[in-house]
Amino acid sequence: MNLTKSLTTIAIVSALTFTQTSFVQAADTKTKAESPSSWLNLSAKELKAVERYATEYKDYIYKAPTELTFVTETIKRVKKQGFKKLTEKSKLSPGARFYDVNRDRTITLIVIGKKPLEQGTRIVGAHIDAPRLEIKGRPLFEKEKFAMFQTYIHGGIKTYQWVNIPLALVGRVDKKDGTTVNISVGFDENDPIFLVTDLAPHVDSPNRKRTSRDVIGKEELDIIVAAKPELDKKIKDQVSEYLKSEYDISVEDLVSAELALVPATKPRDVGFDRSMIAAYGQDDKASSIAAVKALTEQKTPEYTAIAYLVDNEEVGNINNTGASSTYLVDLISGLLHNQKGDSYNDYQLRKVLRNTKVISADVNPGVNPTWSNVWELGNAPRLGNGVNLKLYGGGFNANSEYMAWTRNYLDNSDIKWQTSTYKGKASGGTIGSDLSNDNMEVIDFGIPILSIHSPYAVGSKVDLYSLYKAMSAFYQEK
Repeated sequence: MNLTKSLTTIAIVSALTFTQTSFVQAADTKTKAESPSSWLNLSAKELKAVERYATEYKDYIYKAPTELTFVTETIKRVKKQGFKKLTEKSKLSPGARFYDVNRDRTITLIVIGKKPLEQGTRIVGAHIDAPRLEIKGRPLFEKEKFAMFQTYIHGGIKTYQWVNIPLALVGRVDKKDGTTVNISVGFDENDPIFLVTDLAPHVDSPNRKRTSRDVIGKEELDIIVAAKPELDKKIKDQVSEYLKSEYDISVEDLVSAELALVPATKPRDVGFDRSMIAAYGQDDKASSIAAVKALTEQKTPEYTAIAYLVDNEEVGNINNTGASSTYLVDLISGLLHNQKGDSYNDYQLRKVLRNTKVISADVNPGVNPTWSNVWELGNAPRLGNGVNLKLYGGGFNANSEYMAWTRNYLDNSDIKWQTSTYKGKASGGTIGSDLSNDNMEVIDFGIPILSIHSPYAVGSKVDLYSLYKAMSAFYQEK
């Protein structure tokens, strides 16, 4: 073993030993419950469970960078755990396990409970899209002997963060003949990658007065796709020929394509103690992955358990695959009709919705050690301190009785939690308001993440694990 590996091994062992020793000391001195850190609230067995979950999480999130890939990857996983595609003829017996897909971009997992649907369901809702670049409908152009693709933005980003990083191209192209071509380039180590290139400091003086959000303009986020000349051929035409030979698609077919540019970097542990994970798309696949694991572990819950994992939150819950569509209510209506048959009526559906309890899960910015002053620290979410209940004010909070109900099951399950309130303002979001519009009882909670909306966000392993455990407790609470 070389010196670097030896030092790394020593650091990891020391960190784990320190964490476990701290737990024992806390338990011996009866300060365990007083510590805000989730790390000090775990036994040695649970610390190992945190690491197992982190390993599974890194594999899952890397294979699911977009909503399309998340749905495909999730179907593969849940089929192995006995989930079957929901149909109108599915037998909804207690413990039965189903999945339902809305236009390839939203997936819902269902475990039928013991109680009739009219007594309500338990829903964890989260979104599976993430901020990214997308190619325009007519993206290909040539400039200074480079072939390039024009892009636009999905969700809120800091544009300067997306230059000089390896990008993968992933998505689908739908052709007029009804066929679909799936594309994924940049994730395999032998694949090429794509880049938005930047100006060198030697020549960027004309741009130095730009403010941070304008250091790179949105229309400057174009990627280079080719640069090798051929005699008597424009490089743009070479790209057209390549697309035809490699994928049997024309440039015109890109009008009916959904192709995203996402970071090609793999998830990695962060820090000597490996206590954190850096990965693209933790907003909000952190919640979605937790929901999948919590839901698939339910055997026969008291109430029908649902994980509703939806598209387009980053752009306002829009379109027929976003949370503002009628899809979820339509789905619940179908489940109720399956049970009631000809006696089904709308009043029964409204009873289901009114009696339903929901977690609207989404991550949010955590306290950054370099810029902690952006928070009022008495109400700020800190990495490692567990699930954060969002108290945003301005009508966005869950009502106090539902908040109390939530505190009760989290405390009874020994799950650490904290609160999150933005400094000096009331605000909210996620998919919760859309579900509240259907008269469901909704609370917003998640976990804190550093560098949220960046190409490589950072989350605490123990928070990720705590989020999954919180969802499990929610599904099981009577």
